[in-house]
Amino acid sequence: MSEELIETIKKEFRSNVFDETVSNNEHYLTVKKEAAVRICDYLYHTLDFPLISIFATDERAKDGCFKIHYIFSCKDDMFIIIKIKVEETSPRFATLTHKIPAANWYEREIQDMFGLVPVGHPDPRRLIHFEDWPAGFYPLRKDFDIRTKPPRVKGEYIYRRVEGEGVYEIPVGPVHAGVIEPGHFRFSVAGEPILNLEIRHFYTHKGVEKLFESLSIDKAVFLAERISGDNSVAHSAAFCQAVEKVAGVDIPPHAKYIRTILLELERIYNHFGDIAGIATDVAYPFGAAHANRLKEQVMQLNEKVTGSRLLRGMNTTGGVRRDIGDKNELISKELATLQNNFRELMELLISSPSVADRIETTGRISNEIAKGLHVVGPAGRASGIDGDTRRDHPYAAYPELEFKVPVRKAGDVNARTLVRADEVYESIMLIQQALSRLPEGDIRTDVNQIPDGYALGYTEAPRGETLYWVHISNGRIERCKVRDPSFCNWLAIEYAVLDNIVPDFPIINKSLSLSYSGNDM
Repeated sequence: MSEELIETIKKEFRSNVFDETVSNNEHYLTVKKEAAVRICDYLYHTLDFPLISIFATDERAKDGCFKIHYIFSCKDDMFIIIKIKVEETSPRFATLTHKIPAANWYEREIQDMFGLVPVGHPDPRRLIHFEDWPAGFYPLRKDFDIRTKPPRVKGEYIYRRVEGEGVYEIPVGPVHAGVIEPGHFRFSVAGEPILNLEIRHFYTHKGVEKLFESLSIDKAVFLAERISGDNSVAHSAAFCQAVEKVAGVDIPPHAKYIRTILLELERIYNHFGDIAGIATDVAYPFGAAHANRLKEQVMQLNEKVTGSRLLRGMNTTGGVRRDIGDKNELISKELATLQNNFRELMELLISSPSVADRIETTGRISNEIAKGLHVVGPAGRASGIDGDTRRDHPYAAYPELEFKVPVRKAGDVNARTLVRADEVYESIMLIQQALSRLPEGDIRTDVNQIPDGYALGYTEAPRGETLYWVHISNGRIERCKVRDPSFCNWLAIEYAVLDNIVPDFPIINKSLSLSYSGNDM
C-alpha cells in the first residue's frame, strides 16, 4: 500500500519529485521548492492526510542550504515527509497557511528561529521573538552560539483591533494570579459576548531545541521529560523511541509493557486534574475536591511504583531504568478502587443541573475548525476527529492490547469532559491488560553505537499527539524538533470563545488543558 501511494504521488507530480528516502515507516520525498505548496495541498485535501508538523534544519555545512520538512500522517502507520531546499542567498519559501491553516505557527516559528521568510503568510508578525529582539539573530542556525546574549532594541507588537461602537478591549496577563505560567489574552467584547480573542505566548521560551544540540543523548532524555512537567513520560518516551529507531534497536517486550503502564498512569492523573479544574471553574467545589483527591491518590501510587510522583527517571534509550513487576498487585488494587470512586464522581457531575448549565454548548470548536488547525488529543476527539496515535501509529505494547478511542461530536466543554472520563476507564482497562500479560525478561537493551540518521518518535500524551524528530550525527544530536500537543491546540481557543461570555473563558481554557511550558520551548 505504501509503495503504491508513493508511486501515485510521484506520478502526479513527475519531475517535481527528485529524491526518495525510506526509513522504517517514514517516506521522505525531496521536491522542488516551487512545487511544495501544490504537493502538500494534494496530500491534505485530496488524500486527506493531516499536516502534523513543519520544521527547518540548517544543513549549510553539508549540503549548502537550509531544508524545510512537512510531515503528514498517513494510513497504515505511515508518514510522508515532504522536503524542500532553501538557499541561504534567497531565504524565502511560499506559505502554506492559506491552504492548510495548521501551518500558521510552524511557518512563523521557522521565520523567527531560522530567518527563512514564508512569502505570502497572512500574519507575518513575530511569533517567538519579542519586539526587543534584534533582527539578524536566528537561534537555531548552526552559527548561533547558545551562549549569545543579543542586545535589546526598541520595538512594538501590533495587536489586531476590532473597531465599532461599544467594543472594548480586555487585556489579561501575561502575569496571572496563582502559579500558572505567563500568557497574554486580549479580548474584544461588546458587553459580555466575546467578539475576538488574540493570544500571545512564548514569554518563557527556553531554547530547548538549541539546548538539545549541546547534550549527550543520555542527558537529553532528562531534558525531554522536563519540557512539560505533567507529561514527562510521554515526552521522554517519544524522544527515546526516535533514538531507538535511528539505532535500529527493538526494546525488550517487558520494557514495552512497562512504558505502556506508565503512559496510562500519566493519562489518568492528568485527566483527573483537568476534570477537577473544570469543576472548580463552574463553582462545584465538592466535585473538584473529589477529583483532586483521586488525582492525589494516583500521584501517590506513581511514587510507590517508580519513586516519582511525576513518573520521572524511568524512561531511557533502550527501555526503562527500573522494573515494576513486583508492584502488580498494588497497582491493580488501587485502580479498582479509583475506578469505583471515579464512576461515582462522574455520576454526580453529569446529574448536576448547575454543572450542565455551565458546560453544555459552552466553548464549541467545530469539526471544520478542529481539522483545519489539527487539534489533537481529547479536544480534537470531542470535536469529532477520530485520531489517536496509540492506534494509528502504534508503539510500546499498544499493538498487543485492546482499547477503544472515545469520540464525540458536540465540541463543547461537556464533550471534552466526557471524552476524558471515557479515556480514564479505557486507561484503567489498558493497565489491567498490560499487568495480566506482562512478560518476563530484561528491562533494557544496550544502545551503544548509534549510526548517523534521523527518525520520528511519537506518543499519545494526555493532551494529545506528541512528536519528536531526532537527527543524530557522529553520536551527537544534530537536530531535535519537538512538537508538543499544545502547539497545535492553543490557536483553537481563539475560536472556542467566540460568542461566549467572558466569565466562561476560564472553563473553556481549562477544558482544553493547554500547557504554557510545553508550548514555550
